[in-house]
Amino acid sequence: MRSSKVRPVHSRKIDTENEKKGKRFSLKMQKKLVVLFMAVLLAFVTLSVRLIMINKENGENYKKQILSQQTYDSKTLPYKRGDILDAQGSKLAYSEKVYNLVVDSKMILQSKDALEPTLAALDACFHVDIEEMRKYIVDHPSSQYYVVLKQLSYEEIAPFQEMQNNKKEYPNIKGVWFEEEYRRVYPYGSLACDAIGFTTADNVGAFGLEEYYNDILNGTNGREYGYLAEGSNLERTTKAAKDGKIIVSTIDANIQGIVEKYIAQWNHEHEGENAYRAGELGSYNTGVIVMDPRNGEILAMAGYPAFDLNNPRSLSGNGLYTSEEIGAMDNDAYYEALNELWRNFCISDTFELGSTAKSLTIAAALDSGCINGTEQYYCSGVYEVSGHKIKCNRRIGHDMLSVSGALEQSCNVALMQIGQSMGADLFMEYISNFNMGLKTNIDLAGEARTDTLVYDPANMVASDLAISTFGQGYNATMIQMAAAFCSVINGGYYYQPHMVKEIRNPDGSTVEKIDGRVLKQTISESTSQTMRGYLANVCSIGTGNHAVPAGYLIGGKTGTAEMYPRKTGNYVVSFIGFAPIDDPQVVVYVVIDRPNVQDQPYSSFAQEIAKNIFTEILPYLQIFRTEEISEEDEQHLIDLGIIPGKVGETPEDEEGEEGEGGEGEEPEEGGENEAPPLETDPETGYVKDPNTGQWLYPDTYEPVDPTASCLDGIGAMVDENANPVMGEGSLRQ
Repeated sequence: MRSSKVRPVHSRKIDTENEKKGKRFSLKMQKKLVVLFMAVLLAFVTLSVRLIMINKENGENYKKQILSQQTYDSKTLPYKRGDILDAQGSKLAYSEKVYNLVVDSKMILQSKDALEPTLAALDACFHVDIEEMRKYIVDHPSSQYYVVLKQLSYEEIAPFQEMQNNKKEYPNIKGVWFEEEYRRVYPYGSLACDAIGFTTADNVGAFGLEEYYNDILNGTNGREYGYLAEGSNLERTTKAAKDGKIIVSTIDANIQGIVEKYIAQWNHEHEGENAYRAGELGSYNTGVIVMDPRNGEILAMAGYPAFDLNNPRSLSGNGLYTSEEIGAMDNDAYYEALNELWRNFCISDTFELGSTAKSLTIAAALDSGCINGTEQYYCSGVYEVSGHKIKCNRRIGHDMLSVSGALEQSCNVALMQIGQSMGADLFMEYISNFNMGLKTNIDLAGEARTDTLVYDPANMVASDLAISTFGQGYNATMIQMAAAFCSVINGGYYYQPHMVKEIRNPDGSTVEKIDGRVLKQTISESTSQTMRGYLANVCSIGTGNHAVPAGYLIGGKTGTAEMYPRKTGNYVVSFIGFAPIDDPQVVVYVVIDRPNVQDQPYSSFAQEIAKNIFTEILPYLQIFRTEEISEEDEQHLIDLGIIPGKVGETPEDEEGEEGEGGEGEEPEEGGENEAPPLETDPETGYVKDPNTGQWLYPDTYEPVDPTASCLDGIGAMVDENANPVMGEGSLRQ
């Protein structure tokens, strides 16, 4: 019997109904879903198209509106300007971080409780004018950058930052922040001011090394920026600053300090109300260059008067002007006075070299073969050239002189005869080879051009050649003469003078080493050796004896140059010397422009400064004494504080003023300079020059009249605008 399963009736009804409902959903609802999907899709498409159109047409406007509702947090990260170091690594100039106090009025006013607590904190820490601050904040509610104080040190801002960070006790200090920057600092004040230079507020170098190496010392600012909503939650982007490079100069701060000490000492002794030019400085300019002849490095360079590099725009700090005089200046006069103060006399001013150039003339004559050193020259005290009676420094003459004797006694007449043996073309060829008329291209801003201040041999007349042989007529700068003289005594090698010997990265690694660069050979080594002997005689038995330091033998040459216009009694006096004689390691060049004395033409003024400098720097350079020290030398060392004085002794007063002899005061050995019988004034003791009838001092045979001239009215190559040291005049007068 088959069995069968019978389903209930109500179950079959349910299944039938479900099938019908499924058919109804799938047909109708599917259509509805399709329609709904298409509607949503169309809405999205429409919205997307609309957004694209809005962004295309008004995107920038909406962007600006959004940004105006956000805080744009962006600040400059300042670079640090590179240090300037001396040769031993001491910092001559560096940059230290300082802070500007900035007030954000908008942020302060956003909180109703922030104004008074913020002002109180500012007053407590910085002593600002509260009323003025309140007025500014209220009157400028949208201001976000108001600098209240500049260049504060970290120690000055630290107390305020502590209050600002202490939210528990000072919750309402708002809208104050500190902007970082760097301040240039010169730790030695005025030391080497002419050589170093200074910077302006925007880190631009002015004068000296600061200007010449400005691009190397400067770096590149960094930046930190980002769009920040309230709370500064968005990411920051930072581009780090790139600091400037470090330069290592050839200047030795110890030698520089010694040089400046003795420049100031001499000038202070010859200035003030009791000076010849009452109330004026000891000289119009005094310059000193200390140079290494073996490589062209400048160990010291100084002028007078000096100025404070930390306050370079002050005219009163060095006593040059009173406050009343400064107040009476208009803007042009004020900046003219500053530019004169900032001017580097050693490289920017030109002058007639005077008798120091005799070393170049004799070196040229020997090297060219025009003389061999055995010649003898007669000096009667005057030499006539093309109708001009040109006088010797010793008016009664030197009688017979050898080549060495001519240099020792600084005889103008002998030098003119030597120049005639060369002729204008050959003479000027050597003068040009010594770089006269050309820049040395020293790495300092402001070197003067002298190409128009030397003679063209094609246009020279006999009197031009005559006075050029003893350093009159053509013009040069101190740095030109120093570099040329170094080549005379170092074997004939002309080194380009330079002030920087190394450039380093901020981390101290070396970028570049700058060694001595030989540009040419001016004379042969044998000629140079001969010249060292001649120049040594100048200081042992000639006119340079006042420059010899105790216990040393040095060589050198004196100089007195009569300024243009002639017959005014104005002179530039100088001395250039070197040590040791057999192996020159240092050259000292001293120039005094119009010393503040009645009788100017005495190189012993410059010799005095040079002697003091040599006395201190030679032991420092480990160049040791080789000669016995006399009692006079010992007393000089005691006076300078080099050695201690004996207990119970006081220095004896010096008899007379050193420097009364000028050039030619020491007779050459052998009695060649013994004077013939001369007419003497019984009242004054003066003697009469048989050639001119002028009265002379009986001990030196120099004219009593300070305006008496050797040059018989012969002019000079003068550019009064570019070379103020020359005084009045125009080109080739």
